[in-house]
Amino acid sequence: MRILVVSDTHGYNDNLMEVLEREKNISWMLHLGDLEGSEHMIENTAPCPVTMVAGNNDYFTTAPMEAVVQFGKYRIFMTHGHKYGVNYGMLRLKMAARERRCKIAIYGHTHRPCIDEEGGITIINPGSLTYPRQADRRPSYIVMDVDDSGEIAFTLKFLEE
Repeated sequence: MRILVVSDTHGYNDNLMEVLEREKNISWMLHLGDLEGSEHMIENTAPCPVTMVAGNNDYFTTAPMEAVVQFGKYRIFMTHGHKYGVNYGMLRLKMAARERRCKIAIYGHTHRPCIDEEGGITIINPGSLTYPRQADRRPSYIVMDVDDSGEIAFTLKFLEE
């Protein structure tokens, strides 16, 4: 199973459409917020189910602020991250994941990609497809591959400009 993880598209979805064209055989998409009114377009365009959470710029969305999903052996805590102070560290995010019995926490908000393990929790941020903030400013996303034994591997990918 392949899961596409994206965030911070901010209503500009050309790069997301390019990723959906590029990444074949996606079974599920996780969007970590700052959709800015694109929820229905994304759900209707994606070739798979979509789980999304609201970001700090999603004022009129019906998307929840957070969610817990399960893929393979792992419960995954999804949030945009702004309510957990992710610009200042991962402590509150890790605590929230633990409280929900999750070994993986995925978030957005910072627009900087990250795959890291801290204190027994795998921390994932796909960066932003629209407004990347890391040094090279390349739009980014993550593909999670779930193998037959339920283990998950994460691959950070960039759009070529």
